[in-house]
Amino acid sequence: MNKRKLLMMVEIAIFAAIGLVLDQFSFKLWAYGGSISFVMLPIMLMAIRWGLTAGLATGFIIGVLQMMFGAFIVHWLQAILDYGLAFTVVGFVAVIRNPVLQAAKALDKKKMTIYIILGALLGGTLRFVSHLLAGVVFFSEYAGEDNVWTYSIIYNGSYMLPATLLTALVAVLLFTTAPRLLKPCLLYTSDAA
Repeated sequence: MNKRKLLMMVEIAIFAAIGLVLDQFSFKLWAYGGSISFVMLPIMLMAIRWGLTAGLATGFIIGVLQMMFGAFIVHWLQAILDYGLAFTVVGFVAVIRNPVLQAAKALDKKKMTIYIILGALLGGTLRFVSHLLAGVVFFSEYAGEDNVWTYSIIYNGSYMLPATLLTALVAVLLFTTAPRLLKPCLLYTSDAA
């Protein structure tokens, strides 16, 4: 195995652990799940730093870890939607990787900011859709007489919107002030001895 791939795998493990810790320091909004945290930040970082595979893997591992450490699970499919899929799809932030890296190289903080915000909105929206579907299918009884879609949109939007906006804000502040975080360590990027 080359050093670059090994470094990527080590970073996936480290940033997945960081994501789990960041999620523990969260504002719990609802008793049955849903919190405002910075759990998407390490997924975004890995997606921009290494690309799609690393972003998806980091998100997936965070979802699995959350299932192991206190998830609210009522059905195996709900677990996949609310944890496995919801955090994995945040890795699609990698679609903004090249524009962000090009803007960072050009020291264009305005473009970096725009692309980072777009990436956070994409990741947050995809995660929201996964939670929304889980809510509609598995938590419809909580809607009572209300429309289940409206209930799930309000419930999941109440924590996903602030979490996404806060993640975008912190990501912009972090990545524009320290753009070197977005690139893998150059010391280990080749197979040279």
